[in-house]
Amino acid sequence: MNILVSNVGSTSLKFKLFEMPEEYLLCESKIERVGSGDAIFYYRNSETGFEERSDCSVPCYSDGIKMFLSCMTEGEGAVAEKARKIAAVGFKTVLAKGFYGVYELTDEVIGAMREYLFVAPAHNAPYLEAIGQFKQILPEAKMVGVFETAFHRTIPLERRIYSLPYEWYEKYGIMRMGYHGASHSYISKQVRGSRMISCHLGGSCSVCAIKDGKSVDTSFGFSLQTGVPHANRAGDFDPYIIPFLKNEGLAEDEILKAVAKNGGLLGISGVSNDLRKVQEAADKGNKRAELAIDVLAVSVIRYIGSFYAELGGLDALVFTGGIGENSNCLREKICSNLEHMGVILDKKANDMCRGNGTISAENSPVKILVVAANEEIGVAGQTYDCLLGK
Repeated sequence: MNILVSNVGSTSLKFKLFEMPEEYLLCESKIERVGSGDAIFYYRNSETGFEERSDCSVPCYSDGIKMFLSCMTEGEGAVAEKARKIAAVGFKTVLAKGFYGVYELTDEVIGAMREYLFVAPAHNAPYLEAIGQFKQILPEAKMVGVFETAFHRTIPLERRIYSLPYEWYEKYGIMRMGYHGASHSYISKQVRGSRMISCHLGGSCSVCAIKDGKSVDTSFGFSLQTGVPHANRAGDFDPYIIPFLKNEGLAEDEILKAVAKNGGLLGISGVSNDLRKVQEAADKGNKRAELAIDVLAVSVIRYIGSFYAELGGLDALVFTGGIGENSNCLREKICSNLEHMGVILDKKANDMCRGNGTISAENSPVKILVVAANEEIGVAGQTYDCLLGK
């Protein structure tokens, strides 16, 4: 069975075509900086070893999807043939009202995603666009949503519920949902240790406490606007800032746009939402760029310290995601403040590591690992199980 996995990030598109249940990767593609004129397109055919990398303009998600599908189905090879016989498309979907696990994307589920467009506008909107595109292009294939919230259903209620009127939890479902479930779930299966903290750092950032393979706490809350700072989103801040700014004359739409699109790394640095560009500016002495990186590091440290206390210790600290895998500078900033918790970094190993590896010193009580994100393999497996009715 050939299953295509579509991972629609806040600034990226990832695709992987698997032959299941063997989990054999047939081909993959990644498009960075979606919505810009300087996007990066990458494609690799596992059968032939053919690779393509190019700079291009990808104004919207539908353009990226068409670009990938065209590249995948070209030619007469085995991959192209199997790409024309896709049984299902599995999506790393984010949020749907009342649906928190793995579901076929029926009209009811898609409607539930639309109901939460206001809560997850940067994610549900592009996923709805992508699902619609795939339904038109691949009408015979099943569409399956593996929702990000599924992994976090094991978080105890006392850590999920807010100290708000209890009726809001009962009537409106106001609670910590938790996201990046596919990523943190993958980490929980790859890393040994009963107590671990997973740091998914990228365009979207989150920290997750994992005990015995299950999520027990997360930095994300009800929406994806919470937790540590993100590329564009502010993360945690005092909610009374909103009425204060309205009283100062700012419109609500203006405030919410600033929180969701002009905050985070971009908001503080004034340079970019891309950490690579922010780091370049910081290295040249840009103080606001330095501050943006420090704010992100301090926030991650704060959550790690909190989760360390909840877990009662730590066996492994894991970095994943585009920033987590590639920014040795940010990893060092974070780990250098955690030595009192037994997190001792091997600076040379950290400087050399890109994607996968152990970066803890030999005498470190806590293992520090960099694990390349592979959320798609988990989505493929859960999509396959869904098709078989498991």
